[in-house]
Amino acid sequence: MSLNKAQKEAVSHKEGPCLVLAGPGSGKTLTIAKRIEYLIKVYKVRPEEILVITFTKYAAGEMRDRFQYVMEGRRLPVTFGTFHGIFYGILKWAYKLDRSNILSEEEKNQLLKEILKQMDWEQTEKSQEADFLQELSEEIGNVGNNAVDIEFYESRRFPKDKFRELYRIYETEKKKYRKLDFEDMLIWCRKLFLERPDLLAKWQEKYHYVLVDEFQDINQVQYDVIRMLAAPENNLFIVGDDDQSIYGFRGAKPGIMKDFMQDYPKAKRILLDINYRSNAHIVKGALRVIGHNKDRYEKKIQPFREAQETVHVQETLDPLDESKYILKEIQKYMKKGVDFKQMAVLYRTGEDARVLAETFTQYQIPFSMKERIHHLYEHFVCTDMNCYFRLAVGTYDRGDFLEIANRPKRYLSRGCMEETPVTYESLRRFYCDKEWMQDRIDQLEWDMKMIRTKTPYAAIQYIRKSIGYDEFLKEYALGHQMEYSELKEIMDELQERTKEFQTLPEWLAHVEEYKHTLQMQRQQRGNGTGDGVTCLTMHGAKGLEYEVVFVIESNEGVTPYKKAGTPEELEEERRLFYVAMTRAKKKLFITYVKEKNGKSKTPSRFIDELLVTV
Repeated sequence: MSLNKAQKEAVSHKEGPCLVLAGPGSGKTLTIAKRIEYLIKVYKVRPEEILVITFTKYAAGEMRDRFQYVMEGRRLPVTFGTFHGIFYGILKWAYKLDRSNILSEEEKNQLLKEILKQMDWEQTEKSQEADFLQELSEEIGNVGNNAVDIEFYESRRFPKDKFRELYRIYETEKKKYRKLDFEDMLIWCRKLFLERPDLLAKWQEKYHYVLVDEFQDINQVQYDVIRMLAAPENNLFIVGDDDQSIYGFRGAKPGIMKDFMQDYPKAKRILLDINYRSNAHIVKGALRVIGHNKDRYEKKIQPFREAQETVHVQETLDPLDESKYILKEIQKYMKKGVDFKQMAVLYRTGEDARVLAETFTQYQIPFSMKERIHHLYEHFVCTDMNCYFRLAVGTYDRGDFLEIANRPKRYLSRGCMEETPVTYESLRRFYCDKEWMQDRIDQLEWDMKMIRTKTPYAAIQYIRKSIGYDEFLKEYALGHQMEYSELKEIMDELQERTKEFQTLPEWLAHVEEYKHTLQMQRQQRGNGTGDGVTCLTMHGAKGLEYEVVFVIESNEGVTPYKKAGTPEELEEERRLFYVAMTRAKKKLFITYVKEKNGKSKTPSRFIDELLVTV
């Protein structure tokens, strides 16, 4: 465990503020662990006076384990914890709180659903409810994390006045039941320290040395509390990389890291300038990309590993072609002795992994998804198509009839489908006195006969154009305040996906197999198990490393994301791409598609930045 020159300088820093810029693979965890050891052994600091803060329980546990290893198994009373855990401990002590005062995620979602109902806030389909609530929750968190008055908060995701009203109701309900959410722990702690200097002094006396990991992910409220806690000695040792600040949507501000040197003009700044993880080609390529960001600390990083395999950029026709290319490369590396677990596929959002996951399922490649993805077949338009298909092949399931009876409008009531199974004859009997309804039932039966022998692709085309499903979607979008283009895109993607299948039963069997595979994935995640090629978002890949990495669908509108409009948002997208690139140790593949759902696509600007050398 020998240290390089920069690591030694960081470890031996004695007193006062210190900023350690620690890039990917620079050994920051070891540096922090050795720093704590140095404080105790050399500077004779009492272990209980040291506070180490990071962002996740996993990271805090990893840091504690590394420190214990450095100390040869000795257990010392150094405090390791997350921001929320530490701040909750302070509030618990000050206000005599217990776990019943904490608003769980489940309770929070239930409360938000009740408020939305109370406000008559029209939502999207049930299948998209979880995403909607998560976005709403993040937006509420942003208000608190940045200490913004709701009167002046400008929401970029939701109607301004509507969101402000929801926020006020949410805050009122929490107070009524004496509940705190995660953001409140930070806000209340800041308020406590500002209003009660006597209590602040007690905690300042307790912790004389404060170390913060992943400092680039900090928000304004967290920074305010940390500054107060570290005063007046200001033994504040922060470690992070502004180039890896990727949580702006949670309120993280990379600018805080830049401001640190202004807030503490006498602070020491140290750059951990060796990347021990990635081969030289990957390090240099990633630096070329991130170098296009303006608001950052300039860094010269040296690769420890020699230049081995180059970064490979691959053009593919479409997502299906892309997934098959990745499949072949994975099989090649498997034959070379690289284990499935040492390979990863990274994507911008879960939606970008849908074709890949299906291809892996189809060709029986084991894979593990670290995050839940909302697969295409959960969407109501896909459910509708599969209901049509099952009716066409003659299942006569009541649920299928109920789903598509009035998509498009046929004026069929629930009452006409009480019999089990539902048949066209039972429908005719129910409407025996209405000739115009008999015609509609005849038409439905005829349509099902028409699509029975078609390929899934042709069947969807018939449902969209001849039956009139596209027109139904336009009306649906209008009634639910949605963009028709979003629904059309789902429809196009589904239709494109069916091209490889020749019969409706073959397609339906594939869908069931895929659903079963994803269900198994979810169970494995819940059990903490899971094997195979790792598939995860760029955000989810933060802090991880693999021998071989594939960054897929590197196209404009995907990375950078289509909603990133401001210069600050574009810089965050570039940082996210940089994080993705620097997960690779040995080989990095970057792929992009020429077209998707029949539309032409442009390679990401980040590919140009990677390939163009000055």
